[in-house]
Amino acid sequence: MNASRAVFSSYLLTFFLSLYSTAATASERTAEQVVMEMFSAWNAVDLDRVIELFATDGVLHSVMTDPVVGRQHLRSHLAPLFAGIEKLELKVQRIVVSGNTVFVERVDEFVFRGKEGTVPVVGVFEIRDGAVSEWREYYDRAQLYAEMGVPVPPAGAPAATH
Repeated sequence: MNASRAVFSSYLLTFFLSLYSTAATASERTAEQVVMEMFSAWNAVDLDRVIELFATDGVLHSVMTDPVVGRQHLRSHLAPLFAGIEKLELKVQRIVVSGNTVFVERVDEFVFRGKEGTVPVVGVFEIRDGAVSEWREYYDRAQLYAEMGVPVPPAGAPAATH
C-alpha cells in the first residue's frame, strides 16, 4: 500500500510540476508563441492586442517603406488599415525559429472595404522579453494595394488611408 501511495504521489508531483513549467509569463513565452499570438490578434482584427504585443519601442518595417517605431506611432499608422478590414486570415505556410528570430512564410486573405484579396508575405520577427521588438515584412506592395482596391499611398503615409 505504501509503495502504491509513493508512486501515486510521484505521479501527482510530476503532473503539478509540468503544469507549473508550462504556465509561461509574458517574458517566458517562446518566440514562436509570441508570433502566433500576434497573428491571432490580426485575425481577430484586434488593434489593441496587436499594439500590446509590440515592445514599447517596437518596430514594424514593411521594407519598401520607412519603419514605424513605437506603440503610439504603430497605432496611428495601423488604425486606418484596421478600420477598413472586414475579414482577415493570416495563413501560415512555413515557420522557422532561430533563437529569438522567427521567419514566417504566409498567405494573407482578407476583405478590405468590401474587396476580397490575397497576398503572399514573408515576415521576420525579432522577439525580446516576450514582445515583438522588430517585425520586417516582405511583399509586393503594388500587389497588396491592388488587391485592397486602393491606390498605393505615398511614402510615409499611414497604411490604407485612400
